[in-house]
Amino acid sequence: MEPREREALPQQLADTLVGIQRLIRRRLRGGLTAPRLRGAEVELLRLVEARPGIGISDAAKELYLAGNSVSTLVNRLAKAGHLVRETDPADRRVARLELTDAARARLGDWQRRRAALVARHVSLLDEAEREALHAALPALRKLAVTLHEEAEEP
Repeated sequence: MEPREREALPQQLADTLVGIQRLIRRRLRGGLTAPRLRGAEVELLRLVEARPGIGISDAAKELYLAGNSVSTLVNRLAKAGHLVRETDPADRRVARLELTDAARARLGDWQRRRAALVARHVSLLDEAEREALHAALPALRKLAVTLHEEAEEP
């Protein structure tokens, strides 16, 4: 890779990843029958799905949001029937978060529709392009890990 290409890579990669994510979100919104959830709401639901029983302060740290922002999200999602807030029996000051069945169904539907959308468009690529995407996955995962680790540094 030439020096100019090397210098341009970070910006091109960031722009491409953001663009793909934005297009996926827009395309998936078209099939919604329920009111649209905001990005932070979906992130919180996905976090609670991955870590049932997580507390609000731990969720705030994981999502890099202020605790009061997560509390606001929790209140909104609980009111909409997506989250249940239960008191931690070991420490009554702490709330533990759980998904409702409706939220699980909604996330499952979103994941299926997202997978189908991406699969449909990946199938339009030629074999060499699909192999290049597959070969890039380990590097992209490592990039995600290093970004996450840097964000956790004091």
